[in-house]
Amino acid sequence: MTSNDVRDAVREAAGTRTPVRIVGRGTWLDAGRPVRATRTLSLAALSGVVQYEPGDFTLTARAGTTLAELTAATLPHRQYLALDPFGDPDGTLGATVATAANGPMAYAFGGPRDNVIGLEVITGDGAIVRCGGRVVKNVAGFDLTRLFTGAWGTLGVVTEVSVRLRALPAVDETYALAIDERPERLTALVASVRRASIAPFAMELVSPEIASRLSLTATSTLLVRLGGNAASVRAQRTVLDTFGESRQVANEVWSALRSAEPAGTIVARLSTLPSNMAQLWTQAREALAGVPGAMIVASVGRGIARCVLPDDASDAAGRLARCEATVIFERLPAGLWAELAPSPVSDRLSRSVKDRFDPSHVLNPGVLGEEAR
Repeated sequence: MTSNDVRDAVREAAGTRTPVRIVGRGTWLDAGRPVRATRTLSLAALSGVVQYEPGDFTLTARAGTTLAELTAATLPHRQYLALDPFGDPDGTLGATVATAANGPMAYAFGGPRDNVIGLEVITGDGAIVRCGGRVVKNVAGFDLTRLFTGAWGTLGVVTEVSVRLRALPAVDETYALAIDERPERLTALVASVRRASIAPFAMELVSPEIASRLSLTATSTLLVRLGGNAASVRAQRTVLDTFGESRQVANEVWSALRSAEPAGTIVARLSTLPSNMAQLWTQAREALAGVPGAMIVASVGRGIARCVLPDDASDAAGRLARCEATVIFERLPAGLWAELAPSPVSDRLSRSVKDRFDPSHVLNPGVLGEEAR
């Protein structure tokens, strides 16, 4: 498969007004998003590294390339892509960019919008658009790269992605710290950690249910990933120990954390100011109290709590939706999307952007609430 094949398929769909669902490896098809399409355009065969410049720390790959394949390509050069979204490691680069999915390392390195430097996209009228570039310093024109990133394939089909890479640190260690989640204690801890002289690669607070899945002590636990040279990590570990007794755990805990969500669940992402993280944690825990198997992962420095609960716990999902936070659902039973996650693109500006890039509304219609034409 080539970009021209994708272009031809999109042009045909636009010409016949045939709604199309864009799919990578299909690892998120159980999210329940109400896409109203009669055809599926799979990009799984559009894979492979196009260009890799280790000296420039940049790489360009086709959209169907999996994150695992990128790790295999960059690891021999002691480099890595700092995108670690929750879910299956066989998810594709294109899907990660299209959904703007991120994971624990977004704490230090940001999400797709911070790591993607260029895109090739097929718009809804079959035009091939290239934005950004294959080098880090490329800032000409409008920032279409960020516009297409996170648009869920509703503005165009991402066919090629250029990313910046990072060097593997000399030392990369993870520590687990059991915490007291009583509101006053947790508030003090969060405030102290955010002021501390540490620069973690990742820092996630996990509820007892997830801690048990990760073979940690069945209590709320703070996971901290420290990287750098030996002296830097040693100094940060000394600071970390001032918050309580910590123990080193294998770095594999991060991949286990990202894949800990069972199939057929509701996933809600709650966000607030980082300074309000303790209050958000307490609200989320209260909303999920008594729900068997409910889990929470919270990024302390980013003010984001990711809540996972059984797909039959609609009442608890409703309680989460009423929390004092911005709530975005990532997975829901199909029947709950209209109730709990109404369309975010009903405003005039969003509709105009959609009309410009996908005038026939054939790309993933319904995923953001808009209708096919």
